[in-house]
This record gives sequence, C-alpha cells and structure tokens, in this order.
Amino acid sequence: MLHTVEAVINEKGHIEWLEKVSIKGARRVLITLLDEVEPRDEVLAAAESALAEDWLKDEEEKAWEHLKKEV
Repeated sequence: MLHTVEAVINEKGHIEWLEKVSIKGARRVLITLLDEVEPRDEVLAAAESALAEDWLKDEEEKAWEHLKKEV
C-alpha cells in the first residue's frame, strides 16, 4: 500500500515531518524533491479550507461536544 506524507528535508539531510507519522518496521521510500519549501502556514491554511466543510457539519459538533468545557 502506498501512503504519501509531506515533509521537509534540511541542508543536513534531516527530515521534519509535517504530519504525524507512525512507522512499524523498515520501509522503502521514494523521495521527490520539490523546487522550494512552501511556508507551513500556507499548508495549514489550505488544509483548513479543504476540511472546513466537514468541520462545520452538525454531526461533527455533536461528536466533539463532550470535550467542550462549560465556562
């Protein structure tokens, strides 16, 4: 099964994952180097707008209601 995960590789070759990654055992990877690093804020804003439709559904509000604290 293929799974794409976004990350940034710095000048020293260290990888900074841009999302949570759980790896069990050794895995083979393919790395595609892109021209430039997209600012993380822009990535988060794009994700938020893409997910906003689902987040704002009544079912979502009900599902997370138990986590809301009374003020």
